[in-house]
Amino acid sequence: MFSLEWCGCGCTNDSEKTLQSQQKTKILWLTAGLLTCFFVAEWSVGLWSQSLSLQADAGHMFSDITALVISLFASYLAQKPAKGKATFGHQRVEVLAALLNGLTLLAITTFITWEAIQRWQHPGTILGLPMLVVAVTGLIVNLLNISLLHPHTHNDLNLRGALLHIIADTASSVGVIIAAVVIHLWDWWWADVAISLVVATFTGVSALPLVQESLKIFLEYAPKSINPVEVEILIQSFPQVVQVEKLHIWTISSNKVMLCANLTVECTTNQERDRLLNKLQNHLQKIFGITETTLQLAAPPKPANIPLHPLFHQDLSLMLAANKLN
Repeated sequence: MFSLEWCGCGCTNDSEKTLQSQQKTKILWLTAGLLTCFFVAEWSVGLWSQSLSLQADAGHMFSDITALVISLFASYLAQKPAKGKATFGHQRVEVLAALLNGLTLLAITTFITWEAIQRWQHPGTILGLPMLVVAVTGLIVNLLNISLLHPHTHNDLNLRGALLHIIADTASSVGVIIAAVVIHLWDWWWADVAISLVVATFTGVSALPLVQESLKIFLEYAPKSINPVEVEILIQSFPQVVQVEKLHIWTISSNKVMLCANLTVECTTNQERDRLLNKLQNHLQKIFGITETTLQLAAPPKPANIPLHPLFHQDLSLMLAANKLN
C-alpha cells in the first residue's frame, strides 16, 4: 500500500498583497476620520434639537466608527504570517470582526426601537431646521465613504461589514432629512419617531446576512456556492478513483476555501499518481474555486489470504506412515 499527501495553493504575488493591504488600511483610516468628525457634530445637534432620529443616526455612526476600528485591527492581524500555533495565520480575525459588526447593528436596532417607543409615549419639541442641515451633511459624508469602500469589498467580508454600516447610515440620513422637512413645514413630531423605526428595521435586516455568513464560517460549513455532493461526484468521475472518504470543505476567510479528503485510487506508477493529483487540483480550482487542497491517496487493500484447514499443514509422508501402522 502506498500513501501520498499533496497540497496545492493558488497564491498571488506578495508585493501585490502588501499593496492591496496598505491601500485598504488607508481607506479605512480616512473613512473613520470623516465619520468621527461628523459624529461629534451630529450628536451635539441631535441633543440640542431634541431629534430622536438624529440621535439614532449619530449612534449608528458611532457604531460605524467602532466597526472601522475593529476592521483596522483585524486587517493588521490578518497580515501577520502563519507561525507557531497559528498554522492558518490570523485571517479568520476578519470574520470575527464582521460578526461583531453585525451584532453591533442588531444592538443598535434594539436601542432605536426602544427609544422610539418611549418618544411616542412622551413627545417633545423638535427643531427641524438644524436637524435638516446636519442630516444633509451626513448624507454627503456617507456617500463619500461608500464610494471609497465599495470597490474593495468584493472579496473581503470584513470590509463588507463596514460598508453595510455605512449604507444603513446613509438610509438613516435620508430618513432624517425627510423627517426634518416634515417637522419644519408642518410640525409633525411623529415623523421623527416613524423614521427612527424605519431606520431600525433597515439596520436589523442589513445585519442578519452578515451575522449568518460569519457564523457559518466559524461553524466550518461548506461555502454556499459549493455543494459537497457535487465535489464528491467530480472526484469520483476520474477512472482511477475507487472511493472518496472523509471529504471536508470549509472556509478559512472570505476568500480562502479549504478541502481535504482520503482517496482510494488504482495507480500503478508514481507518475500516474502525480498526473491524477494535478488533474484533481486543476478541476477543483477551475470548477469550484478551491485553491487550498490536501488529498491523501492510498491503494486498495490487498485481499486477505484464506486460512488452510489444519489437515493441509501436515506432512504427507507422516500421514502415509501413520496409515500403514493402522
